[in-house]
Amino acid sequence: MSPKSAAPLGIVAAVEEEITELIGELHRGPMKVVSIGQRNYYVGSLWQQPCVVTLARIGKVAAATTATALIHEFGVRAILFTGVAGGLSNNLGIGDIVIAASLMQHDMDASPLFPRHQIPMLDRHSFSPCPLLTETLTQASRNFIENHPALPRLPSGQSPQIHSGLIVSGDQFISDKLTRTALHTAIPNALAVEMEGGAIAQVCYEYSTPFAVMRTISDTADEGAVGAFSDFLKKVASVYSYGVVRHFLQLQQGG
Repeated sequence: MSPKSAAPLGIVAAVEEEITELIGELHRGPMKVVSIGQRNYYVGSLWQQPCVVTLARIGKVAAATTATALIHEFGVRAILFTGVAGGLSNNLGIGDIVIAASLMQHDMDASPLFPRHQIPMLDRHSFSPCPLLTETLTQASRNFIENHPALPRLPSGQSPQIHSGLIVSGDQFISDKLTRTALHTAIPNALAVEMEGGAIAQVCYEYSTPFAVMRTISDTADEGAVGAFSDFLKKVASVYSYGVVRHFLQLQQGG
């Protein structure tokens, strides 16, 4: 096994409830906690694969700081970001899963020096995850939905759907219809909005580190977003993260 293949997988979420069960699983085996930059990095194995699980906290700077530490301090082979997001597309329902095909920062605007949404000095508006990791993450999501014995009840009463497309990030919690509409008008192909993925994507691009992003829709980014987000975190978010990551690592182990 090469040193790179033996390197750990970095698993990141923004809010504690999104990774509670994964950290609990790490406690089943040998584990150490490394504290860097006011963050705890839980180092151990999940389903026979070395992993570093950590809480980035909320926002793009927090996410970028965490991703950089994972790359430099722990030498991760890749980064997997999991958590919740607000839905922008009307085709999404609460509990649906969005696998990022690309990510961009909706609040990046250095115009007129650079076009709106373009990252200065990088000449690009968006970043694409690793195709292989994304394919595995998509299959893991399917396996989770098909095999989970008792998925939490969702408002629609239907099974969650899996979508692939653009996820946008910004340092703003979208929770009103006017802002949601303006955002969707500016970036009509955006499926979901959150506060970290675009920053993770930029750091991984700059350091040539493979990554993939999964978001579960917790709310519709309108006036009901705060209550829906909080309720989803308490009852559902960690179940999804645990289940999908478990299938993801099992698929990688089998491969």
